[in-house]
Amino acid sequence: MSDYILETKGLTKHYGGVHALNDADFFLEPGEHIAIVGDNGAGKSTFVRNITGVEIPTAGDIIFDGQPVQFKAPMDARSAGIETVYQNLALADHLNVTANIYLGREDIAVNLGPLSWLKKGSMRAKAAELLENTGVKIPDIDGTMAGMSGGQRQCVAITRATGWGAKLIILDEPTAALGIQETTRVEGIVRGLKEKGTPVIIISHNLRQVFNLVDRIWVFRQGRIVGNRLVKDTEPNEIVAMITGVDNQGVHENASYI
Repeated sequence: MSDYILETKGLTKHYGGVHALNDADFFLEPGEHIAIVGDNGAGKSTFVRNITGVEIPTAGDIIFDGQPVQFKAPMDARSAGIETVYQNLALADHLNVTANIYLGREDIAVNLGPLSWLKKGSMRAKAAELLENTGVKIPDIDGTMAGMSGGQRQCVAITRATGWGAKLIILDEPTAALGIQETTRVEGIVRGLKEKGTPVIIISHNLRQVFNLVDRIWVFRQGRIVGNRLVKDTEPNEIVAMITGVDNQGVHENASYI
């Protein structure tokens, strides 16, 4: 029995002779917001794919919500309570907000296969409620996603992730393609999740965002976890030094890195 909401022990993923992830020991406290940082190819994405069922680990253990798990597909992780918002958001541009929030979870009145009748009225009301609870303001939830801004799209994707009783939310570069105002909006939603006690993992290259939003930073380098630091006990220079493996002086706290 683990006291953590998520824990990995010796998590490893090899692709033939390529060691993408090695012996990753990781933990996430209940209600904690953490960031995973590191250069491209450091193992961040591999780690996330392995804990969300996109890939099956070569070795190691995953304990989620106090129980050992072996996710064989993303739907297994979702059913267990892990929701992931990837950079591409996985939204259907030709559908409206309600349809996207219910994507894969449609409330069916009469099941006739492709000709099934949906409970559109109750679905729309529930979607509006979820948006309000998440703090998202969409002027017209009947409009298609294609006509919405990047920030609105990201907010809808986060609402979909948070709206179904998620025990853990993973955000992959949540503001990478957004402007200043839209970034502020998304960061506000993340802070709201903190107030509700929802654990969040953020993968980000933006140190300003990391230091403003999370409690703890986990650093990956060359397929390994090289350490973690509580935000209150560290500074950007130390994190950059851990990422690169060399001592960096004079790094500005708003720096982003690739």
